[in-house]
Amino acid sequence: MPVWGSPEPFERQSAAPLGFRNVRLIDPSTGRDEIGGLLATGGVIADVGPHLTWGPFPDGTEVIDGGGCVLAPGLVDMRVFTGEPGYEHRETIATASRAAAAGGVTTMVCMPDTEPAIDDVALVDYVQRLARDTAIVRVRPMAALTKGLAGVEMTEIGLLSQAGAVAFTNGRKALTSARLMRRALTYARDFGALIVHHVEDPDLAGDGVMNEGETAARLGLRGIPAEAETIMLSRDLQLVGLSGGRYHAAQLSAAASLDHLRRARAQGLPVTAGVSINNLTLNEIDVGAYRTFFKLSPPLRSEDDRRALVAAVAEGLIDVIVSSHDPQDVETKRHPFAECEDGAIGLETLLAAALRLYHSGDVTLLRLIDALSSRPAAILGLDAGSLEPGHPADLVFFDPNLPWVVDATLLSSRSKNTAFENARLQGRVLRTVVAGRTVYDYAGG
Repeated sequence: MPVWGSPEPFERQSAAPLGFRNVRLIDPSTGRDEIGGLLATGGVIADVGPHLTWGPFPDGTEVIDGGGCVLAPGLVDMRVFTGEPGYEHRETIATASRAAAAGGVTTMVCMPDTEPAIDDVALVDYVQRLARDTAIVRVRPMAALTKGLAGVEMTEIGLLSQAGAVAFTNGRKALTSARLMRRALTYARDFGALIVHHVEDPDLAGDGVMNEGETAARLGLRGIPAEAETIMLSRDLQLVGLSGGRYHAAQLSAAASLDHLRRARAQGLPVTAGVSINNLTLNEIDVGAYRTFFKLSPPLRSEDDRRALVAAVAEGLIDVIVSSHDPQDVETKRHPFAECEDGAIGLETLLAAALRLYHSGDVTLLRLIDALSSRPAAILGLDAGSLEPGHPADLVFFDPNLPWVVDATLLSSRSKNTAFENARLQGRVLRTVVAGRTVYDYAGG
């Protein structure tokens, strides 16, 4: 029976010594992939390497024999929607953090799509205080790029950055005004801030509800063309060229987007990109008999698109994999496919689903952890994503081969709208550690 830790401040001095021995160390920040051990004291990593494969550790250390399972930096999830404040019936920061811990996520970055939207200093401070008091993993807020997410008036990027916002986004909504996006990128550049954008032209997407193509036609559903993404992305990248601002495409779904991204990289533009685990492991066929848990934004695309995205992750063109955790309650999902809300939860299944790419031989384990931990930490400027001594002891310990079947009723999220319901996954988080303290133990009971 799994057990979770309780919310406590993550002061580094508070944690007792914790040692892992006989583990496969995976650290993308250094390229490390070897058998060894790790010692954490005072909440930070004190030592790591093959010389600790069998210890010794200081007296009083809690020692875990890993049996050859993987120890890696804790995951950093750049796209997590919570319902707090405003939609607590869907998810709270507390319940989301328990799901995160069970999924090996040690830092979750919350979107500003709440009620009210996180668009001023007081609300950023509120989220941080709420997380401090109720969450068992680290919680970092993204702030709204425009007031009320209305896409009309820009927020105070400088003040919000000082208050703790790690990036700026319009959340689920794209910013349609090119003039405003240019201003935002220019203004953000002066503060070194990052703009994260949902690249989907709402006019072109129209009332589409899934990928445009043969499957949508067969199901009698309106489609969203890939061009809704590529046109918006192309516009944004040209604006980055004009402004020099740092830009991150939140979730790419179409193979054609990769050509735009590749050209921008070749030009040296400060551009990064992410992809949802849903678009890496599922495709439009999964919609099947109008299954509403597969109604997502961006939509699930074709198998060719999915394969192209996987290859882009493997080569590093796409930097980051996110859960796109978006809890929806029964009332918003129990509708005909075309009328229900977009979104699915994903924190707890993120790593296990991503391991499908490793088991299929498409992505190495080192690159996979890089996309789930080290790269998002680097893009956001967080002190995370590394096993090197001196870094916070934020760790995920997992068995990459342990099979399990997803039972939605047993997931920790308050909402149960998972796209992986009854899926057979291979790989399970055994322990999650934040600041040297265990916050989730799969076998803790």
